[in-house]
Amino acid sequence: MRIELHIPACPGTVPATALRLGGLTPLTTIDFPGRLAAVLYCQGCPWRCSYCHNPELLPADTPAQLSWSDALGFLQQRLGLLDGVVFSGGEPTLQAALPAALQACRELGLQTGLHTGGMYLPRLVTALPLLDWVGLDIKALPARYPFLTATPASGSKPWEALDWLLASGIDHEVRTTWHAGLFDVEELLQLARALSDRGVQQWALQECRSADAPLWTLQDEQLAELNTLFARFTLRR
Repeated sequence: MRIELHIPACPGTVPATALRLGGLTPLTTIDFPGRLAAVLYCQGCPWRCSYCHNPELLPADTPAQLSWSDALGFLQQRLGLLDGVVFSGGEPTLQAALPAALQACRELGLQTGLHTGGMYLPRLVTALPLLDWVGLDIKALPARYPFLTATPASGSKPWEALDWLLASGIDHEVRTTWHAGLFDVEELLQLARALSDRGVQQWALQECRSADAPLWTLQDEQLAELNTLFARFTLRR
């Protein structure tokens, strides 16, 4: 499926020292595929998904729990032990300091990864050349987004971000966390078909861990269809 891309205007960046961090994970083997990495959690997200697993990172005005200088010092101490660093959240692209922080990590010789919902397209496009891997969260079909995020007109940007990511050639994973009580199996299958038609080769379907999420009702034949739609389909339960 051929999509025409238009370069979005990007606001100016600011120094990495302005990055507001809510914490870090010193070592992970699962958040940056194939690498030993640290995770830096960026403070702030404009969406209010009911099943968010990091709700403490949502408020953008929460004081930083970790300064950039301390984070950078930690990474410098781990050179030779870590392959890379992942910027997660919250929503990292909310912050104008993200590109400068990515550049600083690359100058240390670390590979860079990003977890994003794709809602700040101009900053994501600016960051793409500074990234080695992206995990893009596609929550649903565009029309379903306002219901999931409690944010009007939130569905278009993530799908535009998907087009940019696919065109970039950067290693990536598209993932969906499915709360079966918020949309049904047929809509999930429609989402999978839409992603496949868009050109997605790698999709991970993740079980929502919210206490109110009902049991999955995917049948063997439905899982078989999902496997046929993608070169690599991953089920995380």
